[in-house]
Formats: sequence, structure tokens, C-alpha cells
Amino acid sequence: MDVGLPIISTAILLLFVLDPFGNVPVLLSVLKDVPEDRVRKVIVREMGYGLIILLGFLFLGDHFLSLFHLQTESVTIAGAIIFFIIGIRLIFPSEGGGNIYGSTGEPFMVPIAIPMIAGPSALATLLVLSRSNQGSWPETLAALLLAWLVTSVVLIFSPLLYRILKDKGLEALERLMGMLLLIMAVQMGIDGLRGLQL
Repeated sequence: MDVGLPIISTAILLLFVLDPFGNVPVLLSVLKDVPEDRVRKVIVREMGYGLIILLGFLFLGDHFLSLFHLQTESVTIAGAIIFFIIGIRLIFPSEGGGNIYGSTGEPFMVPIAIPMIAGPSALATLLVLSRSNQGSWPETLAALLLAWLVTSVVLIFSPLLYRILKDKGLEALERLMGMLLLIMAVQMGIDGLRGLQL
């Protein structure tokens, strides 16, 4: 890997971007009109669709970047900026949460698979990883599957998790994830600047 991230570190990075804990309240809001016996089935189905989209970007992202003649370092620095913004938003969320998608009934593809799982941030991250780790796609694939699996478990058990942690507990976890993501974003930016040999 050019970036030097092992599988676990890459999986943690992807997990921060997928933000399963931050998505728990939104997910429960989206599924509030779905019969209780269907909730887990819907989550599993939507997670599957989300994974397919993420895998598509992982394997085709490098071709997309090559089409526009983008250097690895520029993509790495852009990724660091994206992660920095995500980290700031996790630490300082906007006021007035709730269901921003305004969906009712049983969702299909939108808004769980897209954009909650395969959203712009996750797709941009995979573009960065596919460009930066061209010779180590099996490790990147393993990291993606690991992050997706953890996210799936968290979201499948989201009703139970929400009852245990409540709003304050989820907010605390999200702030912690934001702090760690900021640190990783700064390191990624440093690596990109070093690669430019300024």
C-alpha cells in the first residue's frame, strides 16, 4: 500500500466514514412506519445493496480517476480534506436532526443503501483508496468488507443499541469517532504533501 495503512487501520477509517452510530437515530426514524417483523429484513437487504455499490466504486474508482489524469498525491490530499470536514461535522453536528430524507413506508435503495451507506463521503473514500493502494486491492477489499460487516451489525441491532445508549451515548460515540477521524485526516494530508516532494 502506498499510503501504508494496514487492513485494520483502513477498516477503521472506512467505519468512521460510514458512521453507523451516527446513522442509528436516522435509520430508526426512516423505519418507524415499517412493521417490526420486517425491520431487520429491510436493513439486511439495504446493506446488501449498499455493499454492491461500494464494491463497484472500489474496483472502478481507479479507472474513473485515470480518466481525469489525477495524481495519487492530489487524491490523497483531497481525501484528507474530506475526512477533516466529516470529522468536524461529527464533533460539531448541525442543529435540528431528525429524518432529513422525509421518507415514509418501507424504503427501497433510498435512503438507506444510498446515501446512508454508499453516500458521497464513502464513495470518495473508496476513490482515494483505489488510487492510493493500486497494488494492494485484496487488503482494501478486506478492509471494506470488515467495515461494512461492523456497520451492518450496528444497524441491525440499532433498536437495542438505541435503548441502551440513548441519544447522549450515541452523541458521545460520534464525537469520539470525529476526533479520531480528524487525526487521521491530518496524517493523510501530511503523507500527501510529502509525496509531492515540495
